Amino acid sequence: MIEVGISQCLLGQNVRFDGGHRKNNFCTQSLTEKFKFVSFCPEVGIGLPVPRKPIRLIGSKDNTKAVYSHDYTQDFTDDLQHYARKNRDKLSQLSGFIFCKGSPSCGVERIKIYNDSDDSANKKSAQAEKNGTGIFAAEVMKYVPLLPVEEDGRLNDPLIRDSFIKRVYLYREWQDMMETGLTVHNLLSFHARHKMTLLAHCQKTYRQIGPKLAKVNKENIHEIAQAYITDLMAGLKIPATRANNANVLMHLQGFLKQKLDSVDRRELAYTILEYRRGLLPILAPITLLKHHFKHHPDQYIKQLSYFEPYPGDLAIRVKTL
Repeated sequence: MIEVGISQCLLGQNVRFDGGHRKNNFCTQSLTEKFKFVSFCPEVGIGLPVPRKPIRLIGSKDNTKAVYSHDYTQDFTDDLQHYARKNRDKLSQLSGFIFCKGSPSCGVERIKIYNDSDDSANKKSAQAEKNGTGIFAAEVMKYVPLLPVEEDGRLNDPLIRDSFIKRVYLYREWQDMMETGLTVHNLLSFHARHKMTLLAHCQKTYRQIGPKLAKVNKENIHEIAQAYITDLMAGLKIPATRANNANVLMHLQGFLKQKLDSVDRRELAYTILEYRRGLLPILAPITLLKHHFKHHPDQYIKQLSYFEPYPGDLAIRVKTL
């Protein structure tokens, strides 16, 4: 199974500062059948008790410290960073990570950073800017920059959920390819398999990647491969849009132009148009295309990840564009 990191409280474990948890039903009910979760609670991992006094971030975005909210002299920054470094080997084996939203140790973005003046400690009026990243989360992203990461709260958005799960499965495939040995052939084959998926997310990245890959050879393959996967993961992080999906669907429709009769062609074109106009879900044209390609097989189409970027029983596309 694919190994994915997760904040321990999201699995229902009572490790939060107040002795509670933040159980996430999507993770515990849907994803546990697909992923092998590797849980982390950095605050407990550095020896803090449950329950405990809450910690907060102080300072600035470029110089952030994690301290007790009631006592700024007790600094846990180094301990949290060391906890990430200590688990670096385990983190490098992961194919994704789901962090707890808003946590000063695990939050990915928009975490409150308070003024580091001692006078502001333990005061409700203390000013804070929402521009921080949790100490542990920041270290994880620094050590494994390609790792798909997301916060539990953002996964309630179906488009963000779609993007994250796609990236996890694609990154696992990339890790497998790197383990078996990188070659020009398998790099180009990897791109051919996923380029329609990328096109649905970011046309700009799609256009930029092609010319770069055209220059790949045995001498520069590692340099180009690193740039490629960096661009690919960034492009897929942008949620897919209805317009981009319709563009992909029309492109795939072209492979059937000479194989369908006029009635089927009109039906397919109409279904794609109705999807683009927002009157049909994306599963309507995808199901119709899959039906036609089943009767008119095409080797290029067969290897595309676009139709099934992740297991269909996750039912993510049911709620997406």
